[in-house]
Amino acid sequence: MTASVPGASKQSVRPQSGKARFPSSGRLLRHADFERVYKLGRRHFSSSMTVFYFHRQDSSAKVAAAGLRVGFTVGRALGGAVQRNRMKRRLREAVRLTRPATAIPADVVINPKKIFLTTDFDSILNEVRRAFVVIEQKLAAAQPQPQKGEM
Repeated sequence: MTASVPGASKQSVRPQSGKARFPSSGRLLRHADFERVYKLGRRHFSSSMTVFYFHRQDSSAKVAAAGLRVGFTVGRALGGAVQRNRMKRRLREAVRLTRPATAIPADVVINPKKIFLTTDFDSILNEVRRAFVVIEQKLAAAQPQPQKGEM
């Protein structure tokens, strides 16, 4: 017997090809990286999630080549393991579909809110896409622009 929200098991699920995966080089995995994003980064709020982001300025070629790295945190207060894992799967797929083409050297952590479980997938896609646009704009504005005579 499985416990679930009625009608939510296939709610807004899109078919995906077998080779389209969320690349491991684009994942944020280490606890220290999450802590750095929380402590030194900035926040972007939307109706169903909070997005934390931090502009990396690492000189390490391995980390710099990764570009945008994304991590997810879903607290126990948001539900049982089934609901939390469903949230993470939906977030991974939304990030995979809306990932920016430009290689932004940034770390991003997405925290869903309780309403996330009942939000349709198209709204989630729009919120994640908008968050990436805002992050790109904020990080581009923070970069020092070269003067006309410089270069």
